[in-house]
Amino acid sequence: MSFGCPLQDPLGPTSLAVAQVPGVRPLSLRANFAWTLVGTGVYGLSQWGMLIVLAKLGSADIVGRFALGLALCAPVVMLTNLQLRTVQATDARREYSFADYLRLRLMTSAIALALVGGIVVLGRYRGEVALTILAVGAAKAVESVSDVIYGLWQKHERLDLIAVSLLLRGPASLAALWAIMRMTGSLLWAVLGLVLVWTCLLLSYDTLNARRMLRRQAWRGAKAAPARLRFSALPQLAWLALPLGVVGLLDSLDSNLPRYVVQHTLGEAALGHFAALAYVMVAGNMVVMALAQSAAPRLARYFVNDPAAFRRLVWGLMQFGLGLGVVGVLLALTVGRQLLSALYRPEYAAHAHVLVWVMAAAAVGYLARFLVCAMTAARHLRAQAPLYALAALTCAAASCWLIPRYGLRGAAWAMGAAMLVLLLGAAAVNLYAVRRGAKGGAMDGVMMTAPDGL
Repeated sequence: MSFGCPLQDPLGPTSLAVAQVPGVRPLSLRANFAWTLVGTGVYGLSQWGMLIVLAKLGSADIVGRFALGLALCAPVVMLTNLQLRTVQATDARREYSFADYLRLRLMTSAIALALVGGIVVLGRYRGEVALTILAVGAAKAVESVSDVIYGLWQKHERLDLIAVSLLLRGPASLAALWAIMRMTGSLLWAVLGLVLVWTCLLLSYDTLNARRMLRRQAWRGAKAAPARLRFSALPQLAWLALPLGVVGLLDSLDSNLPRYVVQHTLGEAALGHFAALAYVMVAGNMVVMALAQSAAPRLARYFVNDPAAFRRLVWGLMQFGLGLGVVGVLLALTVGRQLLSALYRPEYAAHAHVLVWVMAAAAVGYLARFLVCAMTAARHLRAQAPLYALAALTCAAASCWLIPRYGLRGAAWAMGAAMLVLLLGAAAVNLYAVRRGAKGGAMDGVMMTAPDGL
């Protein structure tokens, strides 16, 4: 089945020379997509495998506790991360150095850990539940530092380096969680094992390869500014990225608001069931994210230099997302019950009808994600916060109304409503961006030239 040809480079290889950095040769869009698909595919399946391990070796309550930790930490981390990886990867004008992005990410990660601690205190969580939430927060903080290094590689279209990191991280995480759960049966110790694995990979593969790339860079006519002077760029960078941080928070709430209501209304076990159903979306999401991450730097350049190529690439991405969503819904309709029973336990198969609605919401979400990626590439950042706020309000209202009446099916409908609002709003902003042109998008940024360097 053909979903269009989003991987075609309308300008040809020579037209991209302006974006290349001496000593760092970018890969083609097809190669980057292939590498990213493999890397995110293995990593996504490994994360899914961790949920399966918890369901097999533990109970629905343990799955629900893990999902609660993620649901509480994810919005905080998404807010404080400021989506610096995306901002860095689409920084076609080289406004900030890698050191700026790294310093800001270290600061915001520390803030995230403090906020997670505050949530634990204010939420009056006690014992192993509180410690598990803090451990999940620590794991996400370590992951966020690796993420900003991924932004460096993505900016220079070397997503093969990201893929190898994920290929190491995913199976190692799954093996550690399985071994610890098998030996101790403790979710807390299993999450602490993830923190250890991710820290070791950050300090070895990620850091060493980032330094190697930075040493190979040779900006023409640019000299690295003293480190003490570059701190003046951090407030400007934070202000530029703040709208995307708010967007990250609201986007995370779109996914997690139904989980809060499910946990409050139906209990921890029901949350475990819904989290397991929602994770079936991972197969499609990892493909969408792989393609979006591969296309983002090129979309940014096309928007500035060739609007026609920008429109063609966006249209190709939309065709791909539509086809992927249809396949997901058809699979849920035909083999959903068997899939849930085989992956988790027979008790999960009772919710096969909910899986169909989850995949329908995911299909709308695939289209919305591609359009949001195009908005970011066009540097229309501030328009995203109101859009995601509207989607979050829709999700909250729908969750409070539908979940008490229709249970887990209502949670899936709430997710779908939020994704539909996001899709329609992103389509409107992209139409405005294309008509206005690159000058409008540039107004969202702060012009500042700096070389990459530690």
